[in-house]
Amino acid sequence: AAPSFVQISGGKDCRLDVSLPIAPAEDNRVQLLKPKEENVGTELKTLNQMPVVPKKMETNSFQGTNIKSSESDEKPSTSAPIAGNQVKHEKSEEDLAFDEPPFKKIKSTTSPEGKPVKNLGGNKVKEEFEMNWDIVQVLSERTNVEPWVCANLIRLFQEENTIPFIARYRKELINNLDADALREVQQTLEELRSVAKKTHTMIQKLKKEGKLSGCLFTALLNCRTFEELDHVSAPYKTGSKGTKAQRAKQLGLEPAALSLLQNPMEFNLFSYIRPNVKGLANIQEVEAGVQHILADIFAKDKDTLDFIRKLCQQRYICIQSALAKVSSKNGNEKDIDKFQLYHEFSCNIKNIQHHQILAINRGENLKILTVKVNIPDGVKNEFCWWCVNERWRPKQFLKPELMRILRNSVEDAYKRLIYPLLCREFRSKLTSDAEKESVMMFGRNLRQLLLTSPVRGRTLMGVDPGYKHGCKLAIISPTSQILHTDIVYLHSGQGFREAEKIKRLLQQFNCSTVVIGNGTACRETEAYFADLIMKKYFAPLDVVYCIVSEAGASIYSVSPEASKEMPDLDPNLRSAVSIARRVQDPLAELVKIEPKHIGVGMYQHDVSQTLLKATLDSVVEECVSFVGVDINICSEILLRHIAGLNANRARNIIEWREKNGPFINREQLKEVKGLGPKTFQQCAGFIRFNQEYIKTFCSQALLTKAGAQATSEKQGKKKSKPTPSSSQQPNPLDQTCIHPESYNILTYRSIWRTGCISCLIYFILFLFLITDFDKPDFKRSIVCFEDLSVGTVLTGKVENATPFGVFVDIGVGKAGLIPVRNITEAKLSKVKKRRSLGLGPGERVEVKVLNVDIPRLRITLDLIRVL
Repeated sequence: AAPSFVQISGGKDCRLDVSLPIAPAEDNRVQLLKPKEENVGTELKTLNQMPVVPKKMETNSFQGTNIKSSESDEKPSTSAPIAGNQVKHEKSEEDLAFDEPPFKKIKSTTSPEGKPVKNLGGNKVKEEFEMNWDIVQVLSERTNVEPWVCANLIRLFQEENTIPFIARYRKELINNLDADALREVQQTLEELRSVAKKTHTMIQKLKKEGKLSGCLFTALLNCRTFEELDHVSAPYKTGSKGTKAQRAKQLGLEPAALSLLQNPMEFNLFSYIRPNVKGLANIQEVEAGVQHILADIFAKDKDTLDFIRKLCQQRYICIQSALAKVSSKNGNEKDIDKFQLYHEFSCNIKNIQHHQILAINRGENLKILTVKVNIPDGVKNEFCWWCVNERWRPKQFLKPELMRILRNSVEDAYKRLIYPLLCREFRSKLTSDAEKESVMMFGRNLRQLLLTSPVRGRTLMGVDPGYKHGCKLAIISPTSQILHTDIVYLHSGQGFREAEKIKRLLQQFNCSTVVIGNGTACRETEAYFADLIMKKYFAPLDVVYCIVSEAGASIYSVSPEASKEMPDLDPNLRSAVSIARRVQDPLAELVKIEPKHIGVGMYQHDVSQTLLKATLDSVVEECVSFVGVDINICSEILLRHIAGLNANRARNIIEWREKNGPFINREQLKEVKGLGPKTFQQCAGFIRFNQEYIKTFCSQALLTKAGAQATSEKQGKKKSKPTPSSSQQPNPLDQTCIHPESYNILTYRSIWRTGCISCLIYFILFLFLITDFDKPDFKRSIVCFEDLSVGTVLTGKVENATPFGVFVDIGVGKAGLIPVRNITEAKLSKVKKRRSLGLGPGERVEVKVLNVDIPRLRITLDLIRVL
């Protein structure tokens, strides 16, 4: 959505010219991979024979299905599909069922378009650390992605392919997954690899200390989560006092415990009594030691743990929170009131919302809430019966007194070891899922904000509002050049005098568009400009204004990037420049700010900061790459976010451009220092070239060359025949999203078809994104809480979207909340329904006030429609 400008006048309608960002259209019928120049009968190489980056240590592979895998006949890409040596049961594309994944295409010299193949071969993937589980299968189970797709993705990530490149140019290998799904798979893969790495580190440590037994080794290799690994390895960590089972084993009671299960007829507890040894002094101490050893065996058995986990999935397990007794006496009433919903809270772990988990966790960390997981007694009873009568049933008849020991051991194992493990697992899983959803929501909001439609071709005045230190002004040209900066004091009794200065500046630079930051004094500044516009004070200029988020502008204004870009400008004035540029080109401006400072997240300080940064950086890279950048005019900051590039490579590109002049085609990127074949493959498809600019440059170069030849002829030198270099020739395909690896298989017909479709899509997008800028965002009579009343209908702009609702700025200094239950499909536009999009930052909406809670500064809204 483009920013909405407010025009308060009785004059003509005012509409802004909107230049759409280049979002290249995809044509799945065009093959993007370059075939090898080989004979048809050439066998495909297996994946294990593909060139890989040398590793410092010898690697092992995960245990998996023993199915041959190979790569397709494609060059220069190293991101090859995982395919079997023989393709069987080929079908036409028309034979596909709707519930099946689409066929993949294997190309050969006889079929450059590729033959459709559904099964790409085996899922065996080579990994660094060997475990007792198949990484492809586990990854598929956790992400709900088909195993063959997971196997392909693991291979693609191993080859250092970026998410934007995979999502656009390797769709046939990933079943058309979107970037968010790819990020989830990548993050889950890294988690599994971290578990495997930590497990092998623990194994080496225990082996060195002489504590590693065969059973412990197997138990460690079975671990799939950090919780399981901690559960198994905790008793053996350095500094541990040892568990009750370990102390019992040191007393020599392990044979007794094993004998009770395997040979109970010869079992005699009294033979282990040692009156002078603590722990063996009487029959009660011996029984307790045997129970502890048996409980430890039960709690670490894989089948036993699998049974209790499956049992819990079938029962009602709930998480409960209550007000802590200490906080109710000594806590801050304001902080306690924030968690009022969770003072007496209970919810099934299958139904609890992600934001509720994050809120409960925060309350627990602040000592305001106490939290526990409630597992019903029925689970315990069924589990104990199964252990005694099924899993751990003795091989021979057991005397009643020995049966009592077995039952007590099972109950002890559940109460002391298994129940706490289950609680930790449930809490950890809920928290992990909630953090991931929070980060993904942040990413979706950030993407929508970055892809806000730019407003081109206008001179803008950016206003950073303020009271004591005045309102900072910056006027920028249609090409983002700083024309003028100033400070005016609108709210200190000098408003009338400052109005003359503002009018003079607007008329001097022919500026009719004002962009106001939404920070301190925003509403007062808005009212000031609205009043002048209503009185037609700026005539003959037809002035309009809009309000834009200034989140992160202050941080950026004092950053090294801002100092380098605007060295002679005061930091306070830099923020006004940033505010104006956010409307002119949101993507180019917002990439300069660290994503977490943009302020469109939920509980962003409570989640893993490493995960948050990685995800948000990936979203920025995705947005910049998919929109594309003009290599000859883009900034270094924007360029470093292109897939495959980083700060050093971006700097090298800029230096090459400054030294050699503009780039003529994509092939010249290979001449840049640090851009090897892999980097070129990742970034080339996302780099654009302005053909008119290049033609002008080439014409000037030819004129210069012709002049030089004429001078040489006059001096009597021999005339030389011009030999234009192929690297200096523009390529029309370089302004498309088509990857260079596919240039040689494209026909003029396919290019024409792709171009026509792209133009049609751009035209439709243009019609959709044109906005009526003369519609006001806010009612002029509504400026504070006291002006609101139930039933009032307002227009506003979405500030932030969360799983529980959407926050809307309605012009009173505090955002109102539309609960998620009030956002129904019927209230969304047809485009929103068709694209399956919810509300996000920047959306203009019409809402009705449902409730106003002035003491708590809370406003509840109902969505009427999306504007």
